[in-house]
Amino acid sequence: MKQRALPIAALGLTAALALSACAGGSEDGGANGEGKTLDVWIMQGTNPNSEEFFEEVSAAFTEETGAELNVEFVQWADAHDRFVTSIAGGTTPDVAETGTTWTAEFADAGALAPIGEYVDGEDLRGDLVEGLVESGTYEEELYGMPWYAGVRSLVYRADVFEELGLDAPESWDDIVAAGEVIKAAKPEMIAFAVPGDAEFPVYPWVWGAGGEVAEQDGDEWVSGLDSPEAQEGIGFYTGLATEHGFSSAGATTWKETEVLDSFAAGDVAMALMGSWTPSAIVEKNPDLEGKFAAAPIPGKDGGIAPSVLGGSHLSVFNTADDTDLAWEFVKLMTTGEFAEKWGSQSGYFPGQASLLEDTMASDDPLVAPFATQLVEGGASVPVTPKYGAVQAKKTTNTAIQAILSGQKTVEQATADAAAEMDSIMNGD
Repeated sequence: MKQRALPIAALGLTAALALSACAGGSEDGGANGEGKTLDVWIMQGTNPNSEEFFEEVSAAFTEETGAELNVEFVQWADAHDRFVTSIAGGTTPDVAETGTTWTAEFADAGALAPIGEYVDGEDLRGDLVEGLVESGTYEEELYGMPWYAGVRSLVYRADVFEELGLDAPESWDDIVAAGEVIKAAKPEMIAFAVPGDAEFPVYPWVWGAGGEVAEQDGDEWVSGLDSPEAQEGIGFYTGLATEHGFSSAGATTWKETEVLDSFAAGDVAMALMGSWTPSAIVEKNPDLEGKFAAAPIPGKDGGIAPSVLGGSHLSVFNTADDTDLAWEFVKLMTTGEFAEKWGSQSGYFPGQASLLEDTMASDDPLVAPFATQLVEGGASVPVTPKYGAVQAKKTTNTAIQAILSGQKTVEQATADAAAEMDSIMNGD
């Protein structure tokens, strides 16, 4: 699954917003939409049946509210700049899909309408996936309604584990023990892939050791990558390659797509991979169907290490003429039948936790573990509008590559990364 953090365009959102002459939502509100049209932007490509799906949604929305639905599909690659331009011109949609790493940025710019009161009025807050709520919250107000998400877990070759008498790892020691057995028995395989150019597979090890990526301290954000806990987690992760020899030298420059390709080729025994990847693996190599499984990422001494949720919110823009009507659409999409259907069609999980209960009880080795990870171990990157710039700079990726290539020690690389992260997040 794509992570959707992009750097702020040259025209900053705050400046763009200042150019907009449109007022916020109507004071009258109300869900009576007779004679009204709700304009919605949805990102293209997530669901292969999007057009058919929204035909059903439109019919249901009109029946429920009397309003018409105008859905425009937008390419992810173009979306950020389109949002900035639309804010400047006062042409934002009423509701839009916002990637989880964009919501805080748009909220900080004042472009979104708060929806916390609507969520609380429907008594929904306790039934939303926590990690998606976290990434949709800015300065203690909810601006992004959880819609769908994917999450990374530990994916492993179940057939290899069975052949070698191994169980799915439940701790860091288990990972090392399994890796040593695989390395000895199958030296042609990468026992555990450690990609250097991939940010999100790093953070579960930071969190699994009790560290933090970054935390807010007053008005500032402070990176935690140079803390003893984070250094222990990053040291363990990179050590799978540098100390134990489980990965490969070539993986130093790998992105997550290369991990997927190598796993599908049969060359990898263990890796952190997304809940959206199993179907792609089987599509690339049908012979692997039924031969691999997933497990929640283990913390240092057991339990579940948090993993970054990637996905989308639905957000109401403050230029919406009728925020009550906009909320009715958001609720229709993110709860109940349509939320469940979107998830099943797209291969992602809905943002309503109760819809995942049956999924978590599944005996499918490629379903329940991801769902459990999502609900019990889903997390967010720092919810600051400047985190996209950290990602654009590839701060974490650069640190991991420096460690894997032997250019820097864990301590040097994490100290440098923390200093750069602090500088970017605090606007120095």
